[in-house]
Amino acid sequence: MTEFLTANSAAHSSEPEGEVLPLAPATTDTQDPGDNHATSLRRLLAEAMRVSICLKPRWQGLPASPWLIALLMFFYLGCHIGLQRLMFVGAARFYWQVLASGWLEFAALAWGCYCLRPVRIQTQGNDATSDSRAPDAAHFFVLALAQMLVLNVVICTIGALLIHVGWYDLSKLSMRMQWLVYLVPPVVVLFIQCLFFWRASDRRVLAMLSVIIAMAAAGALGISTNATQFWYPVQEKTEKNEEDTEIKSPEITQEIFEEQALLLNQKLEALQAHRPGIIDLYSLSFAPYGEENVFLNETSMVTQVMAKRFDAEGRSLQLVNNPGTIHSLPWATPLNLQRAIQQLAKRMDVNEDILFLHMSSHGASDGELSAGMWPLSVKSVTPEDLKKWLDEAGIKYRVISISACFAGNWVAPLSDAKSLVMTASDADHTSYGCGSKSDLTFFGRAMYDEQLRNKTLSFEAAHAAARPIIKQREEEAGKSDGYSNPQIAVGEEIRGRLKLLEQRLEAQK
Repeated sequence: MTEFLTANSAAHSSEPEGEVLPLAPATTDTQDPGDNHATSLRRLLAEAMRVSICLKPRWQGLPASPWLIALLMFFYLGCHIGLQRLMFVGAARFYWQVLASGWLEFAALAWGCYCLRPVRIQTQGNDATSDSRAPDAAHFFVLALAQMLVLNVVICTIGALLIHVGWYDLSKLSMRMQWLVYLVPPVVVLFIQCLFFWRASDRRVLAMLSVIIAMAAAGALGISTNATQFWYPVQEKTEKNEEDTEIKSPEITQEIFEEQALLLNQKLEALQAHRPGIIDLYSLSFAPYGEENVFLNETSMVTQVMAKRFDAEGRSLQLVNNPGTIHSLPWATPLNLQRAIQQLAKRMDVNEDILFLHMSSHGASDGELSAGMWPLSVKSVTPEDLKKWLDEAGIKYRVISISACFAGNWVAPLSDAKSLVMTASDADHTSYGCGSKSDLTFFGRAMYDEQLRNKTLSFEAAHAAARPIIKQREEEAGKSDGYSNPQIAVGEEIRGRLKLLEQRLEAQK
């Protein structure tokens, strides 16, 4: 830190010879002992506001010291925690453990200021006080940190106001628009910071590019991992859904990991073997996103429908990420899904029986399914992963159901003559009903809870009947990005196999 605070142009001996002078009489603790600290701090914050609206920095009279750096970081952290809480309407839970993360951005900022510290060569006729370049790395970092504080306060305040007046409702936007809203603020902040860096440095292109890459990488890592999210919403019980429990992050301990390993093995071992001469349906449901109950609700309902209507009792397995099922259901992770497919293949007759797989989560525009249950980090399953695991297990006949936004991206990679693939939406639209206030998605309710539970045993017929119902309900709900347009692809061989299953089930009634 001492080297950082004292770094100046003398460190650059490769520059042309000349008198090394600071461009402005920047203040330090030793330069003016009588200087009023409050006045200096106000001057610093005022200058931070100027550079935050893309004006050239002015360094004259700005303070810099280790204590000031610590104070600014304390202010930044306090403002971030307080303003982030305002962005949640209703109950929210504070996670103090997040204090240990998110420091990479500060490290990248400090490193960038040190790398870009200007070389101070005083030339004849040059007015030092009008130069926008920083006098040294310490003042560079102090003003950059103050700018970061101002930008964070402005963006968080705007976000909180939009949320509280009801103008910030991502559920009404398409996934592309959601990503746009999510990414614009950090991109704008990075642009403003880079403009400040360019003006405050010697404008060395390679050094500037290195700093931009480092800061962008640090910011992207923080966004992708929610590294600085201190607050999480708490969902309370409602009369509408008495089984709803408070959504809170579980405490992941060694005992939990060991219990989960045993739980998965127990569930897999409990699966019943195939019955010779009978076409059995084996059911597997997968809900990898644990921050909302709707995916647990849907996969539980679908599992129940398969058990009662498709004779899958004893041949069903649920993989779920949800704090409320951490002691009762195995986690929905890619490895658990792969293991479940392998074990199901051992229990069933892979040449005769049918595997039904239902996956329910949020979906991105590229088809990636949201996964995770803080603090558990979970990778996403891709269509290519799923096809590979099914092929390796040797399971021929497959009914695959994807309930997510942009789920149409899964159709082509998984379709073949022995597979039926159906989705809640096409590749260009969101599905609907997957928010925290929903019990079931529109697709899950119409397809499974209404059609397959009560009216038909045909997946094709249920899908065809559900489509206009879903469209009508989406229009009534004011879905803004158009009809979700559920998709289905049916191979000729699986169609015949499902017809035989349907005939058997009808005969058992």
